Parts: sequence; structure tokens; C-alpha cells
Amino acid sequence: MQLDGQVAIVTGGASGLGEATARYLASKGVDVAILDFNGERAREVAAEIGGYSQQCDVSDPEHAANAVTSTMARFGQAARICVNCAGIGHAARIVGREGKTSLDLFRKVIDVNLIGTYNVMTYAIQGMMELPPLETGERGVVINTSSAAYQDGQVGQSAYAASKGAIASMCLPLARELARPGIRVNAIAPGLFNTPMMESLPEETTAAIVANVPFPARLGHPAEFGRMVAAIVENPYLNGEVIRLDGATRLPPK
Repeated sequence: MQLDGQVAIVTGGASGLGEATARYLASKGVDVAILDFNGERAREVAAEIGGYSQQCDVSDPEHAANAVTSTMARFGQAARICVNCAGIGHAARIVGREGKTSLDLFRKVIDVNLIGTYNVMTYAIQGMMELPPLETGERGVVINTSSAAYQDGQVGQSAYAASKGAIASMCLPLARELARPGIRVNAIAPGLFNTPMMESLPEETTAAIVANVPFPARLGHPAEFGRMVAAIVENPYLNGEVIRLDGATRLPPK
């Protein structure tokens, strides 16, 4: 699918990997709708890239449905590209200090990362199904964000790894299910990227993290995630795949 002239939804597009993706797609001629819990920041980014923004709690199906509908109204057509980057990375041991359990945190992470992805994807796909096919036979492409943690999650990441593992696991069955209408589904599993969360860490902590990256021996640049999104969109034979984008990183237990 050619990028220029398409409409894309990017969740979590107000910061980090989502913002970098929104900016990269916009630079390639894509009309981008940014869906983010931080409505103010979403408006700022959208204004800078000539896009559209909608405050959205992706874990709320009504929010997700309204955001997708408003995107269609704004651009006059359903989005052919849906990129789900919205997520949280809260960590906790299943039983922590003084015997405290972490079920509430587990539920929150699943609600945002997994249910949120499914919510937005559902309504985006519903819109794609009504679009005429392109010359390639495609009606749309969905790109979800998994994580390297889905394969080598660290201590305290059981909730996060579970949410990202589910995103990876549903990639192939969804690609099979949506083959007939011509909608591709892929996922990216990023490793260690230079996002705001990483920037807040002490220098020595960041250095220890980078030491685990074989090559290039650095944190990933968010724009590199955006480039991978674009590459997936442009390659019509890429379907049902989970792509690790991590500089050959394998996360240690802690």
C-alpha cells in the first residue's frame, strides 16, 4: 500500500513511539489521527503535523468507537492504516513486600495494553471493511505494538509481558480471519527505545541497559519504529508477522 494520501489512526500518538510514528507517517503524506489519553499533548502534536487529534481512553469501547467515527468524519473516509501504540508499562511482583498482591495492577495493564488495542482495532477494521480494495487487493493494514518482553520479560513484568504476548499471539489468527476482506495484521515487538520513560532514568541505569544491546550498541530511536511501521504498510506480502526491532537484544532476568 502506498503511504501518500492514506488516512491513519495512531493510538498513543502524543508521545514516544506513537508520536514518532505519527510524525513519520505525516512526513510521507499520510493524514494522521492521533488518539491519546493526553488530549492536550495530542492536539499539540496534531497541530504540528497537520493532523487530527481526539482525546481517547482506549480501554473504554465507547471512547474507541467515537474516536474512530470522528476520524472518519474529519477526513471523509475510514482509515486504511491503524497503528496501536497506546500502552502502559507498570511493573510489580505477583506478591510483593509484606505479602501485597498486584491483581489490580495486572487488570489495569491488560485493560489498557490488550483490551485497548482490541477496542480500537475492532472499530478501525469495521471501517476498513467498507472501503473499496486497492489495486493490491488490500483494504487496510493493522499494526499493533507488542514488546521484546513478550518473549523475555523481566522480573516484575508478568502483567506487561502477558499483555504484549497476547498482542503477538492474536496476530496470525487475525491475519487469517481478515484475509478475505484484504486486511493485513502485523505486530512490532520493540526492544529498548529512547522514549520519555527511558530519558527519566539515571545515567548509570541507562548505561547498564545499553550494555545489553549487541548492535547498534544504543537505545533505538523512536523514528526507527516509525520507519518500520511505514515499511510494513508498503510491503503487501508482509502479513501475520511479529517483528522484533531490538538490535539483537535479549533482556536479562532483571
